[in-house]
This record gives sequence, structure tokens and C-alpha cells, in this order.
Amino acid sequence: MTALDQLADAIRNAQHIAVLSGAGMSTESGIPDFRSANGLFTGNRSFADVVSIDYFMDDAAGFWAAFREIFKIKLAGGYQPNAGHAFLAELARAHGKRVSVLTQNIDGLHHKAGSDEVLEMHGSLMGATCLFCHTGHDLAWVQQHEVPRCRACGMVIKPDVVLYGEAVPLIEPAFDLATQADLLIVMGSSLEVGPVNLIPLEARRAGVPTALINLSATRLDHAFDVRIEAGIGDTCQQLAARL
Repeated sequence: MTALDQLADAIRNAQHIAVLSGAGMSTESGIPDFRSANGLFTGNRSFADVVSIDYFMDDAAGFWAAFREIFKIKLAGGYQPNAGHAFLAELARAHGKRVSVLTQNIDGLHHKAGSDEVLEMHGSLMGATCLFCHTGHDLAWVQQHEVPRCRACGMVIKPDVVLYGEAVPLIEPAFDLATQADLLIVMGSSLEVGPVNLIPLEARRAGVPTALINLSATRLDHAFDVRIEAGIGDTCQQLAARL
């Protein structure tokens, strides 16, 4: 039995499927993986420096100048969900599965594809919030201001993205969903970023069957019962044909 057949059987037998999606899911929609990007920023700041809470607090104007550059790239071209996003939405819609998407991505494409249960563990580009009075602002409003300030109190607002140096607020619910599911599938993640990379380890420890779909091997391949080194879109189309 091939790995694809094994995974298709596991999907058929599972009622609750947890899916951890990483940058590989977004890159198949044409969105660059910014953690490995070069030349996006002026000066000698690394990506981690630019998108850190320390930089935001120290130099809000500098932070927004660099972060806006990421906004433009992330949202240019009208990025659309790919076959992987569509497959997960279809598992719930057409096959009656509960699909809990635990995503590291901030592009909103899982929502756009129609998935109903999505935990955006690293936040979202779709808005920004004032750290002082907690007033929320949508992205359309944010994009109109070079250094966006809160409509209510005038303080510089922070994008709704988990920055380096901040806690991941949804990590505990993500662990709970992954360890209580009938199957965990990791899609397009190198599993290099903590604490999210602990999710498959905890799921395996809890006895949950685990599968990995990724273009290349990871340091945590040993945590998976099924491993498929291939593109997400092609793999999901082949899985759909087997269900």
C-alpha cells in the first residue's frame, strides 16, 4: 500500500481531522516564504528583527515602513486559495468531517477557501489593534495611513500578527485539538518554529495517527506514521480521487 493510500484510508476512518499548515501551503498560492527572503528590507535588520515586538515598541514608524513592504507583497496579485485549501474545506463540506485547521500562515486563505474552524496561531494580516485601548481596525483602514494610529486614542496600532518576542496565544487550544483528533496531518511545514513544531510530537504521544505532506524532509520526520514528500496541491488532488 502506498503512502497516499495509507493516508486516504486514515482520512476515511477519521471523523475529526486536525491539520497543521505552514508556509508551504501559502507558497503554492504564490506567496513567498518571508522567513527565508532576502533584500526585502532596508538597512541591516533581519526579518526577525523587523517583525519583532521590540522593534515595534522602539520605533513604530520604522516598524510600519518595513512591515508595509511585507503587506504589499503579501496582498499583491489577489492571492487565491489553492487545491490544498480547497481539499480541506471540501472534507468538511462534502465528506462530513470535522476539520480543525491550525495554521502558521497569516494570509487568511483557509477562511477564503471556506474552512469554518481555523486557528490562526500566528495571527492575521487582515487587521490591527491598539495595545492601549484594544480598539480594532480593519486592513483597508490600516493601509490608508503610513503610520496607523488608533481612531479612539491616537496611539500607534499593532498588526494582528504574532510578532517575534510575543507569546502564541492560541497554542494551548491548538495542542488540545491536535491531541483529541482522530488524525493529524501536517501540510507544508518545515517544523522549525516553536512552540508550534511540538504539536505533532504531542499528538503522537497521545496516540493520534500522524501524517506529513511536505516537499522536503524535516527534523521531525520520525514523529509521523505516513510521510509524503510532494507538493500539497497535487497530493490533495490525488487524495480527493481516492475518497
